[in-house]
Amino acid sequence: MMSSEHHTPTKDPPDHPSSSSNHLKQPLPSQPQPQQPLSRYESQKRRDWNTFIQYLKSQNPPLMMSQFDYTHVLSFLRYLDQFGKTKVHHQACVFFGQPDPPGPCTCPLKQAWGSLDALIGRLRAAYEEHGGGSPDTNPFANGSIRVHLREVRESQAKARGIPYRKKKRRRKTINDVVVVKKDVANSSSTHNQSSA
Repeated sequence: MMSSEHHTPTKDPPDHPSSSSNHLKQPLPSQPQPQQPLSRYESQKRRDWNTFIQYLKSQNPPLMMSQFDYTHVLSFLRYLDQFGKTKVHHQACVFFGQPDPPGPCTCPLKQAWGSLDALIGRLRAAYEEHGGGSPDTNPFANGSIRVHLREVRESQAKARGIPYRKKKRRRKTINDVVVVKKDVANSSSTHNQSSA
């Protein structure tokens, strides 16, 4: 027997959509969107920047980002030497100028020139990303920093007996062009013959 009662649909509260509704579930605006993982370079740049900012805060008196200049960058580079892993011989050391010394010595470990150069490149970029101003006023791009890095490179090369030579870029010549088209044509004709 049929009921004569009329059923009116009940409305779900707005924050609880009906399971029968065809609404697409969209993330709430307050939820953070999942971000792509940072590249190795970006992660290292972030760590380097945080280390530098921590170094500024540890100064007496503590420095803010807007207060430092290239002299603080130079002192930061010197500070990092205590964590270095590259043996740099003194001129008085019997192993001075030897690339592979036969025994241990008391010469200090320092940061390698290449590591410092890469660090400065990352910090230069991080400074500009953090609103540091124009590249012209970037303390990490100051000429004194370049001079310091050049001096470190030269002194380490002499102390370790490894001359630094700038890598020369090889120009491509017409003979360097590889003809792949012929190989592809040959391999496809061979493939067609074997399948026939």
